Amino acid sequence: MKKVTLIPGDGIGYEISESLVEIFKAAKVPVEFETENAGTDVYEKTGELIPESLYESVEKNKIAIKGPITTPIGKGFRSINVYLRKKYDLYTNFRPSRNLPGIETRYKNIELAIFRENTEGIYIGEEKFEDEEKTSAIAIKRITRKGSERIIKSAFEYAKNNKISKVTVVHKANILKYTDGMFLEIAREVAKNYEGIDLEELIIDNMCMQLVTNPERFKVIVTMNLYGDILSDLVAGLVGGLGVAPGANIGDDIAIFEAVHGSAPDIAGQNKANPLALLLSSLEMLKYLNLNDFAQKIENAILKTLESDCKTGDLGGNATTTEFTKKIIENLG
Repeated sequence: MKKVTLIPGDGIGYEISESLVEIFKAAKVPVEFETENAGTDVYEKTGELIPESLYESVEKNKIAIKGPITTPIGKGFRSINVYLRKKYDLYTNFRPSRNLPGIETRYKNIELAIFRENTEGIYIGEEKFEDEEKTSAIAIKRITRKGSERIIKSAFEYAKNNKISKVTVVHKANILKYTDGMFLEIAREVAKNYEGIDLEELIIDNMCMQLVTNPERFKVIVTMNLYGDILSDLVAGLVGGLGVAPGANIGDDIAIFEAVHGSAPDIAGQNKANPLALLLSSLEMLKYLNLNDFAQKIENAILKTLESDCKTGDLGGNATTTEFTKKIIENLG
């Protein structure tokens, strides 16, 4: 039995986390959840955004799954999510996207994964004003060889393990010669070690155009932090939105899987929340734990449920969170 830290988050996080727990129990997944929380609700109750008990749980279990967390404005953190990624050096942000049955979109046959460097780039948050009058400000973008090599290797290893013949690196090296230029050069170096996998190079603005023109031709994309943040949400929009977008933050020792959407306080507690993003993230967690059979079993039940037209309101249906969860459990077989 593997222990996993469950971080429900805020808003609808409680409802979608309950859905996850019920489905895992019905599927007899050998996972025991240890619940710890962070965010606005925790702060209002305890005065702490992230309690020490959460750190202890994550560091003990080495794996966590979390719902959407709200960072209170002006409480010491720019983002709880970013803080956890930096604290545990979760350098790989993995965002797979694909078309799902019963969810109508403008595009078909999309199945791609974005590998976003998660710990450096512009997200280091180093900014300053250049003058006393605060009429000019600058932000530092830091790119390192270590950070670049490990995210690019992660993308190529994924392509190798999934028999994918191309990795697309996204950059702006035509303008940012040192930072993006180094990232691109390292991608070329890494690619030489992966025979049979081609390296495609695209400038970020061209990448955006290509994704809304012919997204089906891309399978693996690797890029820096800010570009990856933008592209992963763009691609989620191509397949139905953040409500169907799984996510993972993976380091050498610890991994945190997550629903990347917001906490939706406007519908919290109304039994309207769509748990799909968290459920799809849990499938990636099960694969990470080498529990592939359980991942496949739950995935089949989810797909069968969507094919039966049982969907929550945000996906064009009228099922409640409870009804959607129950239908998935029925389809576990």
